[in-house]
Amino acid sequence: MIEAEVHQRLRAFLRLQDRNQWPHHLTMARLVARALRLGRSALLQTGATVAYRGGYRLSYLMPALVWPGPLVLVVPETIHQHLLQDVIPHLLETLPTIKSIQVGDRWPDGDFQGILVTTPQAWLAAQLSPEADALFPKTIVTLFDGIDSLADWIREQLTCRLDSTAWQQLNLAYPGQRNVFDTIRVRLTRSGLQRPTNPYGCYLLDQDEHQQLLDLFAHLSETALGLECLPPIWARFHRRFSSENAMVWLRLHRDSGQISFCCAPVDLAAVMAPVWERQPLVLVGAAVDADPRASIYRQQLGLGDLTCLKFGPDRHQEGVQLYAPDRLPMPNSSQFSQAVLQETRSLLQLPEARTQLTVIIVGDSPLKNQVGSILAAEYGSRVQVERERLAANGILVTGWEFWLDYRLRCPAPVMTIVVTLPIPSLENPLVAARVSYHKRLRQDWFRLFLLPAALQTLQLAIAPTCARQGKVALLDNRINHRSYGRVLLDAIAPTAQTSYLDETWLAPINQQI
Repeated sequence: MIEAEVHQRLRAFLRLQDRNQWPHHLTMARLVARALRLGRSALLQTGATVAYRGGYRLSYLMPALVWPGPLVLVVPETIHQHLLQDVIPHLLETLPTIKSIQVGDRWPDGDFQGILVTTPQAWLAAQLSPEADALFPKTIVTLFDGIDSLADWIREQLTCRLDSTAWQQLNLAYPGQRNVFDTIRVRLTRSGLQRPTNPYGCYLLDQDEHQQLLDLFAHLSETALGLECLPPIWARFHRRFSSENAMVWLRLHRDSGQISFCCAPVDLAAVMAPVWERQPLVLVGAAVDADPRASIYRQQLGLGDLTCLKFGPDRHQEGVQLYAPDRLPMPNSSQFSQAVLQETRSLLQLPEARTQLTVIIVGDSPLKNQVGSILAAEYGSRVQVERERLAANGILVTGWEFWLDYRLRCPAPVMTIVVTLPIPSLENPLVAARVSYHKRLRQDWFRLFLLPAALQTLQLAIAPTCARQGKVALLDNRINHRSYGRVLLDAIAPTAQTSYLDETWLAPINQQI
């Protein structure tokens, strides 16, 4: 059986490695091998800390290379070079079999029995296109790594955008209608540019703007050409726009005085369910769901019945010292900013913070800029607001989005200060649209959407600090006084938690481990 062979070969390979190993390598390798043999889909959560290190990939690469059949390996482009030039060649040296490896955005011609490495964007674009069967034949096992961002990638692929180029295409498709199109476009642009500035740069369509688009499509249907001559991007937009499962927003480009219209499905499950049924899947993520069965995650993406497993943390190599004071004002109070600054100043006096990188994550944009400017006045050029060039003892003040993107490219911080919890803000129009959708269906929008998003973001954000067993400070007092606080704390275990700065925090970190 392939499980036994994979177990034997991976164990021999790990014995040759001169470093600490993830304790779940063999278990995960056997599960992946079993999924390949039986053609039964599986979803595996490795944990945010080991995912940050990337060491778990041996556990699926060994069975993928031993497996005699064809396989699609979908991995983010950022790790292609590492896998193809380092990890996979090193593994192949230990195996007696020869496995062909190719990179591309479609299945190779002929009777290919090797591994095709592709990106999530290429694979999703192919699966959601009418030519899906020609690009990726059915039934070929697909191993998808990095599914923590899968929902965002899917929504990006399903988003239809009408920009200036799309309007030009419409003018060409319907000669003689330019005046009508220009009038509607000017009205929509004027309406959009009158919107107040927000940090997100996008706005849900109001009733009047929605009606103007309806009138546009009604006018096109009454022309001699009808809707059959719509350019492809307009046809896609019309299909999405006409669905009850759609959210429509405009994105402002104030510098150029232009706006673009975007439309995407709110619920991804209905769209994606047929895609998952095309082939057996092995889905690997860091922390997609607090539930080992990943029930909410599977519901969101339309994933059916599959084997689910969530690996526990390695208490010898993972863990964090957690500081969560319970005396701070709530984030919506006027005293919050001053209290946070005072706590931050105290934390920056810790010995390791003076010599190593510290990250301060602030989800609120005005507060982020305020904290950055005040600390820069006190600590000088050590403080940078969302910039990648940092001193060895730098202090990075950042929002969640920037940090999640940058954390894999910078040294692991010795301390991460979380000022506000990463609960998606209802001031974000796209968040508000998804919450409204859940409300219409009388669903628990906080449990199904906001809380899972916060759990995943928090775990991924502090993973670099956990990997070096550093220190995390949670200054948002909701962690102590809201019912969901316990859920968030459990998600980042194992921790050594304190509500005050005791003597152990005042000692250098290398004296505590």
